[in-house]
Amino acid sequence: MKAHTRETQLTMTPEKSIQFLKEGNQRFQNNLKANRNLLEQVNDTSDGQFPFATILSCIDSRVSAELVFDQGLGDIFSVRIAGNFVNEDILGSMEFACKLAGTKVIVVLGHTSCGAIKGACDDAKLGNLTAMLSKIKPAVNAVEEPADASLRNSSNIDFVNHVAEKNVLLTIDRIMKESPVLAEMQNNGDIKIVGAMYDINSGAVNFFE
Repeated sequence: MKAHTRETQLTMTPEKSIQFLKEGNQRFQNNLKANRNLLEQVNDTSDGQFPFATILSCIDSRVSAELVFDQGLGDIFSVRIAGNFVNEDILGSMEFACKLAGTKVIVVLGHTSCGAIKGACDDAKLGNLTAMLSKIKPAVNAVEEPADASLRNSSNIDFVNHVAEKNVLLTIDRIMKESPVLAEMQNNGDIKIVGAMYDINSGAVNFFE
């Protein structure tokens, strides 16, 4: 499989880009990698890059977007931060990726058993981590069940995973509210901004449709 060129990037639509990612994840689950020469892709992309997707994911070592979507060099922009939330710098990076570099889809990718989500659920305090986890607290507060405070912590994995899903949705809301550039592109149909969850037990990515 060759690296994307300007010509192949132009053929990509938001819908086609999502389908490419779904097909890549299916290959990953079946342990079937696309046939690609990475060193050849190094050479092919030396004069420019033409990715079709931007993936915002967690820093979790089990959730490498290139691996779980079976993509090669020059295929995706990968933005990683614990808890897959956005800030001004990440929004700027996404605006570059979509408006200037031509990607067709933004995927906010959460995952099950997320350590950052667990930390936010437990209201963990540790140096700069404290301020970082505060960005995820709105998702914790937005999940109403269970009401019993003793069950609203990292020992309740169902609660943790529900918070992770809510965090994805709230992150998409923030992208739309805080980036007029990306909101306009989505409203015009130039891009799609979608959420998804990666299951660390199965390797499956479930898109929010």
